[in-house]
Amino acid sequence: MKQDSKPAMRSARRSAKGPTVADVARLAGVSAMTVSRVINNDGKVLPKTRERVEAAIAATGYVPNPAARSLASGRQRRIALVHANPSAAYLSEFLVGSLAEASACDAQLLVEHCSEAEPTSALVARLRSHNIDAVLLPPPLADDMALLAALNAEGFLVAQVATGLPASFARAVSIDDEGAAMDITRRFIAAGHRRIGFIAGNTNQTSSALRRAGYERALAEAGIAIDSDLITQGDFTYRSGLDAASRLLALAQRPTAVFASNDDMAAATVTAAHRAGLDVPRQLSICGFDDTAIATTVWPELTTIRQPIADMARRATRLLVEAIDAGDEKSTPRHERLEFEFIERGSTAPLPALD
Repeated sequence: MKQDSKPAMRSARRSAKGPTVADVARLAGVSAMTVSRVINNDGKVLPKTRERVEAAIAATGYVPNPAARSLASGRQRRIALVHANPSAAYLSEFLVGSLAEASACDAQLLVEHCSEAEPTSALVARLRSHNIDAVLLPPPLADDMALLAALNAEGFLVAQVATGLPASFARAVSIDDEGAAMDITRRFIAAGHRRIGFIAGNTNQTSSALRRAGYERALAEAGIAIDSDLITQGDFTYRSGLDAASRLLALAQRPTAVFASNDDMAAATVTAAHRAGLDVPRQLSICGFDDTAIATTVWPELTTIRQPIADMARRATRLLVEAIDAGDEKSTPRHERLEFEFIERGSTAPLPALD
């Protein structure tokens, strides 16, 4: 009786552990080594073979062991997300994407804040002390040329997110900021608006200049003269948006629509309009940019451009992991552009006909 029970017990133990690499290999008709290469994103596997292995993984429900993957890759992936963005909403979206992808790739993500007062050399030394392989840079640091040069000189792999100036040595993920700004402005024009205010973002970010360029190009193509009084400066914070919007609404000929360069400043424009006794959108249309959480927490909810911040962070993190695994000398930097989307909500409307 004891001998008869042993096979059953062993079978039960195998079942409790779930499917193995051997199970996947058997179903796909390949070796266990090939399965391991697919799991670890080894480029030596043919596409058709990779598809068979991935299908077998899905069919068996096999879940790779993180510790085993780290041993198989032969190195520890350590990525630093270095940030100095004033928008909590933007940073929150960015963290969601980068943390999710780091977890999926079995990489360690260290979140490091960089203050304006910290010298570049001190930041680089801090990253070196943490044994970092790669650095993920959201704006505005993605546009800091001195920092980029210093990181490259130290041999760090770098990914820039939402930059208009990708470095030749870096990975970069962005959207068409100028095209998105043109889209917003064209929609305002098509809705009958001619006095369209613009709140610019911080000058330390390339996206700010690109969004202004898109706004001005759309006006020019419609034959509308650019009025400098309708362009005012912000720095991507709610406070700066409130001040900028107040200046616009105090004009003798105020705008009938305002395009703010991010949602924080657009939300502040809604507040400024309410303070001025203006109905949004009947008397003032407002559009933001990013589609962060604040866009749906104000009233009326913001019409905006959805910049896929979390997806951009995910993709940039993935590019860094792939570069770490391949080795810098074997990895070619890639510059990718994701799609934006216009999201229409309650803060915009056609210009009312004059009585």
